[in-house]
Amino acid sequence: MERKKYESFFRGKKITVMGLGVLGRGLQVTKFLAECGASVTVTDLKNREALWSSIKALKKYKIRFVLGRHDFKDFEKVDLIIKAAGVPLDSLYIKHAHTKGVPIAMDASLFAKLVENIKPKVTVIGITGTRGKSMTTAVIYHILKANKKALGGDVYLGGNMREKATLPLIKKVNPKDFVVLELDSWQLQGFGDEKISPHISVFTNLMSDHMNYYKGNPKKYLSDKENIYKFQTSKDFLITNKNLLKTLTTKPKGKVLLPSTSKVASVSMNILGNHNIQNASYAYETARILGLKNEEICRALETFPGLEGRLEYLGKKSGVEIINDNNATTPEATIAGIEAVYGKHKNIILICGGSDKELDLSRLVQTIKKFCHKTILLKGTGTEHLKNKLNSNFKEVASLKDALKEAFKVSEKNDVILFSPGFASFGMFKNEYERNDQFLKLISARK
Repeated sequence: MERKKYESFFRGKKITVMGLGVLGRGLQVTKFLAECGASVTVTDLKNREALWSSIKALKKYKIRFVLGRHDFKDFEKVDLIIKAAGVPLDSLYIKHAHTKGVPIAMDASLFAKLVENIKPKVTVIGITGTRGKSMTTAVIYHILKANKKALGGDVYLGGNMREKATLPLIKKVNPKDFVVLELDSWQLQGFGDEKISPHISVFTNLMSDHMNYYKGNPKKYLSDKENIYKFQTSKDFLITNKNLLKTLTTKPKGKVLLPSTSKVASVSMNILGNHNIQNASYAYETARILGLKNEEICRALETFPGLEGRLEYLGKKSGVEIINDNNATTPEATIAGIEAVYGKHKNIILICGGSDKELDLSRLVQTIKKFCHKTILLKGTGTEHLKNKLNSNFKEVASLKDALKEAFKVSEKNDVILFSPGFASFGMFKNEYERNDQFLKLISARK
């Protein structure tokens, strides 16, 4: 997009960024706005010490910080508020902004709104689902990137990405480019506010998740998710499955495609599990919509390297195979991981546990008892509920280091250690990325 066009949208405007964080997205958005000439106020409930890495990276920009609190005055008499994903649904500050008529936007949805003005169009592909959205996003991106010459445009990745914001991509995209966005329910709130949906939307599945955030109301969770397709037209596409289609409360207006796994089942891919075959079928269908041929798609699928933290094979240590499934943050994700691994390994030593998300654990308990040789639990509020259901079939430890120590202690040659938490990371870790990095570091250090 021409620099003068996107800069003029932000130049001179008073903008409040609600939520700086330490994962990089808030940082990148703030930096982008400052470079465009906006007058930026950053407000976050975390204090300066907790946010120091992000603040330090912004030191050369003229930015006003309000930390450790929010002030109502920063949510009025401004031109725009950009809120981070995960801001509470009942935020008094967002309600206050609404009463004052202040526009509220989010990173990914504001980007999608702005690129609508680029002609010829930029194709936006959005992927959501309780489980599988990251893998599906990664496979789609890989296929398109491998075939960008045939597509006639460059390919970009955004949405729910570590250390990457989507809005700054506006500096890079050009007509006929493609942008692949992984979108969680929080980010899709922004699409609802903007009343837009991606041209191609993939909805992988729907399970109970984030009930602590949605206060036990699955209808609100589904409503946010449905923004992925809710504002499509007859020229757009929704890729999903038959079971999910039956549960949707808003009738799709775009063309609905229900892909079969038959086209990808015979392709040799570096990913485990039937659920990942399904994810690959969504990616295949996306690529077909964009005009790629069967052989072009399958050739790219064969070179897909897998995804960090999602049934990621880390090799052998002391004769024991290690699989990192850190990004399994729900019971259903861990169930899928266990079942995928059990197809190749009989003795699974499971490391799981973490912070409660108020989800049903009954099927997870059954799966652990049926398929796991040993279970090692990390401390957390969710773990307390799991312990009560597992009875005595577990060993609880105080750290991830202790968990691995115990796992290797009880393992035998050709066993597999599966790290698949099934819960949120908060409490023992700052976030799931820190948990993942710590696990990889511990494995790398072991001889």
